[in-house]
Amino acid sequence: MRQLLKKIVGLAVITVLLLGCKTKHTAIKVVQEPEYELQIAPNQKAVLILFPCFPCDKANTRTEAKFLEGIEKQGVTTLLLSYNRKLFLTDAEQTQQAASLNRILDKNRVEKEHIYIGGFSSGGNVSVVLSNYLLETNNAIQPKGLFVVDSPLDLEQLYKNAQTNLKINKSEEAVEEAKFIIELFESGIGKPEENIEKYKQLSPYLMSCESTSNIKNLKSIKTRFYCEPDLDWQTKNRGRKYEDLNAYHLDKAYHSLLKLGAKQAEFIVTTHRGLRANGEKNPHSWSLVEKESLLRWLLE
Repeated sequence: MRQLLKKIVGLAVITVLLLGCKTKHTAIKVVQEPEYELQIAPNQKAVLILFPCFPCDKANTRTEAKFLEGIEKQGVTTLLLSYNRKLFLTDAEQTQQAASLNRILDKNRVEKEHIYIGGFSSGGNVSVVLSNYLLETNNAIQPKGLFVVDSPLDLEQLYKNAQTNLKINKSEEAVEEAKFIIELFESGIGKPEENIEKYKQLSPYLMSCESTSNIKNLKSIKTRFYCEPDLDWQTKNRGRKYEDLNAYHLDKAYHSLLKLGAKQAEFIVTTHRGLRANGEKNPHSWSLVEKESLLRWLLE
């Protein structure tokens, strides 16, 4: 009888220990810092690093990128950054940002396997240039894939579009944005017609000379360029045609990647997906990314 009791107690202890381990193993670890939010998935299968739009931060990404809901339960660790107000990266900034990402992952003991990088709007510009740099320098972080959402990859064209928006004067929001871009570029880079080499160096992609120096290494990884060229909405609300849209930049960059030999590049054109978290219709939104398709892309 005493031996039987010992066996029962022993089994009970083992069961408690196993249950304790299981609970710990399935818990999502959340790390909140001023510059980032990290949610470490149990049974990690992929790491998704996201850069926000120009005036945005990690909180905005969490709110607007609905595809993030429950994604950690699917084995995807997410790193949302507040690194913003960048339409391009200098050489020094590329080095600094690569070092920063390594510090974050090392500090939190996140394995650097199956890493994907993405960004919305200007955050997509940062994602493109940084991913190209990481691959080119054989950094400890080697992205397996990259995706961008409605990003203005061509800085020269972005400057010209801003000038056009001032002339059209269709939307107060578009006019104010145009004034800001022109001032930002003229004070920081100069005018394209006076300093095209600087634009070529800093722009993720440049249509006028089909410059691919900042995307050439992306041909070896999976890439997705998302856009929604809703011309009815753009004409009515912004007075724009297709050539004025970020979709046009992405279309040209995508075809240049194909010419470079890319085998895993995708140009994804959505319809009726452009909605902000508050329900406002806007084709310039994180919502262009469909969750189930993204999960398959991340985990395949």
